Amino acid sequence: MGDPVPGVGQAVPVELSSFVGRRRELTRVASLLATERLVTLTGPAGIGKTRLAVRAVRTVTGTTGLDTVWVDVSALPGFRRVVVEHRLIHGLAGREVLLVLDGCEQLGEAAGRLVENLLGWLPRLRVLVTSQRRLALPGEAELAVPPLSLPPAPPDPAAPLAPAAIAGSAAVRLYEERARGADPFFELTDRNAAAVAALCRALDGIPGALELVAGRAHRYAPLQALRRLTTEPLNFLAGGAGRSTPVDAERSLRLSPPAERLLWERLSVFAGPFDAAAVAEVCGFGELTPDSAARLLARLAPALLADDERPGRYRLPLAVRAYAARRLAHSPDGDGHTTALRHHARSRRIAGRAAGLWQRGAQPAARELALRELAELRTAMNPLSAAGPGAALEIAVDLWFLWTACGRAEEGRRHLERALALHPAPRPARALWLAAWLVAGFGEADTRDPLLVEAWSTAVQEGEDACLAYLAHVRGTVALWQERYEDAAAEYREALELLPPEPGFGPGRGALRAARTLALAHTGAPDPATGEEAGDGPGAGADPWARAWERYARAVAALAAGRPARARTEVLRALETQLALDDRLGQSFSAALLAELESARGDYERSALLLGAVGRTRPAGARAPRALRTVRERMTPQALRTAYAQGARTGLRALLPEL
Repeated sequence: MGDPVPGVGQAVPVELSSFVGRRRELTRVASLLATERLVTLTGPAGIGKTRLAVRAVRTVTGTTGLDTVWVDVSALPGFRRVVVEHRLIHGLAGREVLLVLDGCEQLGEAAGRLVENLLGWLPRLRVLVTSQRRLALPGEAELAVPPLSLPPAPPDPAAPLAPAAIAGSAAVRLYEERARGADPFFELTDRNAAAVAALCRALDGIPGALELVAGRAHRYAPLQALRRLTTEPLNFLAGGAGRSTPVDAERSLRLSPPAERLLWERLSVFAGPFDAAAVAEVCGFGELTPDSAARLLARLAPALLADDERPGRYRLPLAVRAYAARRLAHSPDGDGHTTALRHHARSRRIAGRAAGLWQRGAQPAARELALRELAELRTAMNPLSAAGPGAALEIAVDLWFLWTACGRAEEGRRHLERALALHPAPRPARALWLAAWLVAGFGEADTRDPLLVEAWSTAVQEGEDACLAYLAHVRGTVALWQERYEDAAAEYREALELLPPEPGFGPGRGALRAARTLALAHTGAPDPATGEEAGDGPGAGADPWARAWERYARAVAALAAGRPARARTEVLRALETQLALDDRLGQSFSAALLAELESARGDYERSALLLGAVGRTRPAGARAPRALRTVRERMTPQALRTAYAQGARTGLRALLPEL
């Protein structure tokens, strides 16, 4: 290694930590340094740019013997570009040197001019830069340093999880290593693995943040750390060994020009990934036009976290978002309130667009859109936000299909109940109807009747005929679960009579017809619907979700008529749609019917496997499946428990390879 350049050069820093999950990036950097004169490592603070540069330099110099000069830009007091440039040119003239400029974002626009002049004056010079932004120079080879690989999202951070399920994640390996350094007795176990996985994801796989939190393992168990991180991220991430991530966040904003700093702050309203169109729509007002907001986003992109699944989308690291949100909330001109309202308006448009897709039969696309934007929609459904509880309920009602038909009933209940609790009287009939449906159809029924009474009274006062129809549908569903099939058929018939031709929200006529068909199938009475109304006509595909329930109803009727082969065909076709939409309620009933068909054939073990796969999704108010009574009689308790548990572990989709 060459001698340091007087006043600015330092020896390559000693590497004090291990190198987890960066082998591919290290190979790439070393390869670029062998062929390019300017290589820039970009990424947000704490992502590991300096650490990667140290390793890359040691790898390159170890094989080539190349002289290296390391300049820590943050250590340059009273930086003056001309002075530093002069000293570097004087000290490096005539030498073949690799110059590392670490933390170049602190030089602002001067960084590009400095590097450009150095490369021009020193033809044998190669430069490795670490920075939160590109230099935008000709010939610049950029490598965006990604976060460490993340584990799958755990369903419940407090639930048991096998460590093997997350052990392949580089973020988990780093956390485990650092936690063991802070607490020699730390061990990844079934009890803390889910919380560790959730922590790694909350910290975005950023090594600096992971090391800081893991370094407190002697004080906070993973679940405790996750709760602190969720409720007070800035306070929890502050302090600790070395520079804290809030300090990095503050520096990122402080070093930015005013327009970029303003965009940083406004971006904090996004809970998840955003793209240029979203940024222009939400952040492009006042001092920032939509076009300028999109242009500034492109400049900030290297300091953001890229969405690997959808190119062109980014998100803020947790500490940066928390710090920027604090600044936005305290902006003296009400900028935060305006940004929050614009974010809510965009979320409402997205929810409405998803609801329209569902009504038009593009139900997988509706589900995909809602799930893709769910982080933003959740933020907009916060009744304490600037838009208030009424606006939160409007979005929750638009997303009725996500709660009822796409397996997210519990989340829907939480959003509705929280907003309804804060909404002044009278509470909107549509929200009361949906809350009643989720309580009656998917959970405990203890609060059902008061909701139904209030919803009916409000719907009458508001003239909400569609709500009155849907409330009859809810009452029919309650009767159906209680096996009062004639009462259910009567309620569903009333629902169909009351439903306007274009209700404007909620399930369509096909869903109500399917419910009536199901009730009549249990009574043995003929279904008066024929032709297109029964699902056989040219418009039959307009509501695939309703069509799946229609098929399930036909399977019930076929089984009652002694046609098991027909019943199997219909229920498998129903399950195909229900699995695609993640309709867990539909899956629970279809799988139970399929289990009944299997037990009738004498295959009790497969019947138990199917029941186990959907055991947690059957409504609390519904009677136990008939197949369960059969397998209890035909199997030993131990064999039944074993098969049931195996079905729960395997999952319904894996048990149905024919789909």
